[in-house]
Amino acid sequence: MARIVFVTDSASDLDPAVAKAAGIRVVPLVVTFGADTFRAGVDLTTAEFWERMTAPDAPFPKTAASSPGDVKAIYDGVFAEGADTIISVHVAGTLSGAIKSAEIAKSMLPDREIHVVDSQGASMAEAILCFMGQELVDKGLPAAEIADILRDRASDLRMYVSLETLEYLKKGGRISGTQAAIGTLLSVKPIIAVESGKVETADKPRTRSKSRARCIEMITARPIERIAVLHTMAPDIEEFRAEVIKAGGLDPADVSVSIVGPSVGPHLGPGCVGAAVLYQR
Repeated sequence: MARIVFVTDSASDLDPAVAKAAGIRVVPLVVTFGADTFRAGVDLTTAEFWERMTAPDAPFPKTAASSPGDVKAIYDGVFAEGADTIISVHVAGTLSGAIKSAEIAKSMLPDREIHVVDSQGASMAEAILCFMGQELVDKGLPAAEIADILRDRASDLRMYVSLETLEYLKKGGRISGTQAAIGTLLSVKPIIAVESGKVETADKPRTRSKSRARCIEMITARPIERIAVLHTMAPDIEEFRAEVIKAGGLDPADVSVSIVGPSVGPHLGPGCVGAAVLYQR
């Protein structure tokens, strides 16, 4: 039976230890603070990123995709370790150049079987597809069929996040300064949704408690197949997780918690809560 290995990128927010235990290779995206450039998860841990991000007068970080050559190097390493096939699952092509780098790296290895999958999302949405794919491998499905299933199921993925402030979306160029100023004036705690590769404002509650309650409503509005609760150093994340579990009628064992890291975090800012969800069909 062919040995199929999954590759993703650091925008997946997959903890390095979890990725290693699962046999998933992670392509590090690039994050830059002023003159300092790091590979996410390699030269800069998630904890170190948030320490820098929240430091007084810290420069706003910029993110970038890895080069095709760096992706190819990881593919080469995976094949050298005995893989027959790679399924490479990445952050939405509308949000990052990571998948383009993966496609170019694939073209540089024409004699190898590599399937590139656009998750149409970010953060743990990517990881959810990787874990699903591994279960399909265990069922004996061929790589091409697995990749097709994951591309199809990507349309059932959503990500909802309750933001503390609009400031980071403004700094990241997602909204205008005027929109951010109005939101601050009105004490808006917006909820963003990532669906089919697009980031949109799903609602604009006026207080933190209303925003979180509404976010939980959105997360649990449909029957959930898989879920990962997300946060950006939010002190009350366990309380939020418990409320999601209660509202969704979920088994606590099925609800993991992940900290959003250097590749997605700059656009959200600290103190956010939310989830990546795969809904049932």
